[in-house]
Amino acid sequence: MKTGRPSSRPRPPFGQRLHHFRELAGLTQAQVAQALGISTRAYAFWEREPVAIKPEQFCALADVLKVSLDELVGHKAAPKRTVGPAGKLQKVFQRANSLPRAKQAVIAEVVDAYVTQQGVG
Repeated sequence: MKTGRPSSRPRPPFGQRLHHFRELAGLTQAQVAQALGISTRAYAFWEREPVAIKPEQFCALADVLKVSLDELVGHKAAPKRTVGPAGKLQKVFQRANSLPRAKQAVIAEVVDAYVTQQGVG
């Protein structure tokens, strides 16, 4: 939805994301500004210049653009660990899982005591 006069300067990274998500949502600057309760001029400034936005405005902006706060601020999610072969400890616990409950409880107590002794958890 190309409207208005193009800027002579590149947008800052946050402004680029705002512009991108606004266009994906099919909204004009005026529609976003109205939903946020600010002037169109103020919102246009957000897309063109580095700005400081209040936390509640971030939340409202994410809601209006239908994106997460992480997406809005450009946070990249950490890559998920791939599921590889089971480790030695996991294999032992899988085997222990087939024992009767009483014996599982004994193993759990021993492991818990050892982990606590090591200062973990």
